[in-house]
Amino acid sequence: MIILENRQNYNVVVVGAGNAALCAAISAKENGASVLVLERGPIEKRGGNSFFTDGAIRVAYNNLEAIKKVIPQLTDEEAEMIVLPEYDESDFYNDLMRVTNGKSNPELAKQLVSKSYETICWMRDHGIKFELNYDNQSFIQDGKRHFWGGLPLKTEDKGVGLMKRLFERAEELGIDIWYNSRAVKLETEDNQITGVVVEKEGTIVSVSTLGVILACGSFEANKQMRTENLGTEWEAAIVRGTEFNTGDGIKMALEVGAQKFGEWSGCHSIGTDYNAPKVGDFTKPGDIFKKHSYPYSVMLNNQGKRFVDEGADLRNYTYAKYGHEVLKQPGHVAYQIYDAQVRPMLRKEYDLNEATFYKADTLEELADLLPVNKSQFLKTIEEYNNAVQEGEYRPAEKDGKCTKGITPPKSNWTLRIEQSPFYAYPVTCGITFAFGGLHVDPLGHVLDKEEQPIEGLFAAGEMIGGIFYGNYPGGSGLMSGAVFGKIAGATAASYTNEKPKQLINQ
Repeated sequence: MIILENRQNYNVVVVGAGNAALCAAISAKENGASVLVLERGPIEKRGGNSFFTDGAIRVAYNNLEAIKKVIPQLTDEEAEMIVLPEYDESDFYNDLMRVTNGKSNPELAKQLVSKSYETICWMRDHGIKFELNYDNQSFIQDGKRHFWGGLPLKTEDKGVGLMKRLFERAEELGIDIWYNSRAVKLETEDNQITGVVVEKEGTIVSVSTLGVILACGSFEANKQMRTENLGTEWEAAIVRGTEFNTGDGIKMALEVGAQKFGEWSGCHSIGTDYNAPKVGDFTKPGDIFKKHSYPYSVMLNNQGKRFVDEGADLRNYTYAKYGHEVLKQPGHVAYQIYDAQVRPMLRKEYDLNEATFYKADTLEELADLLPVNKSQFLKTIEEYNNAVQEGEYRPAEKDGKCTKGITPPKSNWTLRIEQSPFYAYPVTCGITFAFGGLHVDPLGHVLDKEEQPIEGLFAAGEMIGGIFYGNYPGGSGLMSGAVFGKIAGATAASYTNEKPKQLINQ
């Protein structure tokens, strides 16, 4: 039986329980609000997409001294062995604008960039621990550790550690968290939020509140919304994160007059192991199925043909769009090919038990192991080998060591594929989140079709449209969630604190 329980009252209700949601909840609480967090999943599947992240977080840090303030355990001796290029607000902003072809909303982009470092320090003050991203963003050269790509910082123990500490902090602050609780409707009166209706373990609960922060992700786990907005081929995509991101928050907001915003036809997607789970597996946390050493590969489809410039840019600036390129291929599959020269340089995910790969002593034998057009496969690699130009191979930076005379070209990191043994890693497309969302201002207000704030409605995280278009600088999503979560929490708390208390308890 479905029962309507007595109304419960909170200043602020946060819908979702990932990084953005809990940053919003903590921020609202420290600004004087009573806070309820709604997690649609059970406790063992809490944490949203953030639980699955590798933890890399992009921040405008300026220099190594700023990083040392965030990582106090970093000793002077360790720092002496590090080469860390400066990365300031203009670098972050320019990277964001470059990879989105100038389409990122300037106001949102500037807010993200300018608040990134102070938000990292705020997270540190709430007990989030950070460390240097040694494994995936650095190489040893001349006895020193050289970082690259503007992404030297990550959360300790990846997304698992981030979410563990955020939940601990929320509980320490007395924030209520309901599990198995799905928000289904926003209640309004005179164009003002007055409550939220929740399905809680078979019961309908109506919660009174004047402030709702929507931070429950995108629609990537909703097959119908994927195909309607992204295209029919997206029905075949693997969902990399939580199964619960089905667009609930977006749909609720649109029902009360919110405006769509951003690139609804675009998304963050990557090349992931062909045999990865169809949705995120909470028993195998961390981003363990990705295959992100492709800039050093030659990548072929099952017809034996190349289809992208694998070395167009550093991995951080191409990985979020190359998943779609794999999805376009016959059978939604591609093969990353490496030889013995390159295999030791590959990222750690290639060494995991979960990694699918084929190995052979000759390219002919490797082709026999794969469901590919063998003659074209061998022809493509021969043409590639003949097109490799001379130059110094420098994997930590764009080295300009390219091909000549083939299409598509490979712009950096070319080596002939000629040293046995040879390896093939099959990949398919995994979707992370859609770029389209709600129109939200830099302070977290959800805007209506006249671009006016809907009173009492706020949003953060992947629900904000207009920041990412077509592509994405690595680590920006986690930073965006934290920045706009913190902002939305403070804005919502200020809004509800200014309202007469009798409106909350009516």
